[in-house]
Amino acid sequence: MAIVVVLAGSWLGYQSLAADKCSGQIKLTVAAAPEIAPAVDRAAQQWASGGASVNGTCVAVNVTGVNPATTASALALKHGVTLTGLPPAGKSSLVPDVWLPDSSTWLLRLRSEASGFVPTDGKSIARSPVVVAMPEPVAQQVGWPDKKLAWSDLLAKITTGNSLRTGIVDPTRDAAGLAGLLALGSATGTDPAAKATQVGALRALAAGSSSLRDDLLQKFPRSLDAADLASSISAAPLSEEDVVAYNAERPEVKLAALYLEPTPPALDYPYAVMPEVDLTKAAAATGLRQALEQPSFKNELAASGLRAADGTVGNGFAAPVGAPPASPAVAKPAGGSEGAAAAGLDAGALNRALGSWAAITLPGRALAVFDVSGSMLTKVPTAGGLTRAEVTRRAAAQGLALFDDKWAVGTWIFSTELVGKRPWKQIEPISPLSSRRAALAASIQKIQPKEGGQTGLYDTALAAYKNVQDSWQGGRVNSVLLFTDGANKNPDGISRATLVAELKKLADPTRPVRLVIIGIGNEVDRGELEAIAKATRDGGVFVAPDPAKIADIFLEAISSRSGAKS
Repeated sequence: MAIVVVLAGSWLGYQSLAADKCSGQIKLTVAAAPEIAPAVDRAAQQWASGGASVNGTCVAVNVTGVNPATTASALALKHGVTLTGLPPAGKSSLVPDVWLPDSSTWLLRLRSEASGFVPTDGKSIARSPVVVAMPEPVAQQVGWPDKKLAWSDLLAKITTGNSLRTGIVDPTRDAAGLAGLLALGSATGTDPAAKATQVGALRALAAGSSSLRDDLLQKFPRSLDAADLASSISAAPLSEEDVVAYNAERPEVKLAALYLEPTPPALDYPYAVMPEVDLTKAAAATGLRQALEQPSFKNELAASGLRAADGTVGNGFAAPVGAPPASPAVAKPAGGSEGAAAAGLDAGALNRALGSWAAITLPGRALAVFDVSGSMLTKVPTAGGLTRAEVTRRAAAQGLALFDDKWAVGTWIFSTELVGKRPWKQIEPISPLSSRRAALAASIQKIQPKEGGQTGLYDTALAAYKNVQDSWQGGRVNSVLLFTDGANKNPDGISRATLVAELKKLADPTRPVRLVIIGIGNEVDRGELEAIAKATRDGGVFVAPDPAKIADIFLEAISSRSGAKS
């Protein structure tokens, strides 16, 4: 750490040197979100041409505008993980020295999957609130600009047959879309009726979703013609900068920016220095970030429709009607990112939101395998005295309601001696929800504990894995979702060593199967579960010490694509 300080100090000592007085060259690569890249590039070139150096070596900066999803995919590939919804990066994808995505949520998502991804710095250098963009004629119909609206108002309009046609940029690929998804989720509440409302809202958003921001913007009306207004997108969560840039093109129908309450996490543009960067480049990166904190950079940001990190605006900022003079400032947390911490976000919150989205939009096949050993009769104090089996049935029912008809789902139960000496029993084979939803919903009610039954975990895990692999289908996520509340106890079954060896033998990169194990309560043997999951290429362990939280853990499991969680 002392070396970094010395190098950074060296830059401060040499920054006034002319370019011809320093030797050599440090090449610093920066991948920035496209909307901020021009402002960063102008500031970087001015800084470099002014004689920026580290220990007498000149600094050259190459700033490239790159969609954050593209860089996230490249970083995921480098760390051997994948992120939900993102296509795999090509092997030639380049990782920059400094990454300037539009949101700290990208850093959180990567960190939750790849323990080795620990970027430094992370200070926010710009800001753009997340708004709901509406064509001005539509916005006026809902009370803009005089009426202050909430996300719950938008939710009601989406789910009550209102003529409001919503759209969203795929939240797995877009930070503003993810922020809107989180805001709508917080507006629904947690009771069963609210969950049904959330499902309806998500499906309405999915129907108007786009993979790219530019594609979504093309879906807004181009004229005041009634037919055009009626057939176009009329509301979508976007950034304030998106609205500013769209209106700068002087369209016939301008967009209004609605600043709904509660305020969702803003795009905060963290300055992330990659963990593999050497000390010399790290010092240069620190110097560049300090240059981006100079007062003049606020005006560069304003020209790009962006606010400074503290929410204030520079000269020439084209503020939308109703825009706050300054978005709330955020404090830098210890070991965290500013924007995410300000909104109270963590990786779990993001993964639950993305899990909901994945269940609705991504086609998948899942075999859900439920523990019905006697210990599942244990009561859960935090769930009003319901048993572990009852809270599991509730979570399973909620998950099934969330899955779109593009999914195929099957159900098994397991304990010991359910079919002769066999510990598992098929209730429903993997079947399309489009035709078997009612039967699968009924099968959940058969998650009834066997009094005195033990836990035939090893045999069941192996049989379930083989079942999904044998019926594997391309173009889908093929998964085993296994719920258990205890360690393996089955005198007639195979050993852990046999299970691990068999799973390793079965692992086939051409037919990948995710084995996701969800531990219920505090009696599970985490080491045992991780040993099983790690024997597969795409395994994961999720433990809910409080069984009342199973539904949340389930959504995290759907979203996560690698690693073990708790």
